[in-house]
Amino acid sequence: MVAHSRTSPRATDLRPLNAPRPIRVLTGDGLPIALIENGQRRQIKIEDSWHIDDEWWRDPINRRYYRVRLDDGAIRTLYEDREGHQWFAQTY
Repeated sequence: MVAHSRTSPRATDLRPLNAPRPIRVLTGDGLPIALIENGQRRQIKIEDSWHIDDEWWRDPINRRYYRVRLDDGAIRTLYEDREGHQWFAQTY
């Protein structure tokens, strides 16, 4: 058992879990067709997609999400930040 440190938790001690990470995605006709991981091209198959358009009154969030299956069977969630025109991968 670990002894109690007797300090209260602070907001600065918190860290996000499963934070999105930038990723390089190749597209065709506006859809993701492959991603680049560790310098290798990985073919993907889109299994599902959805769109989030929220908080237009302050910092807008405009994202298109894709649940994809990689060529080895692994599943990833990718999204395109349509405000910043960048791609990210996020695990759940």
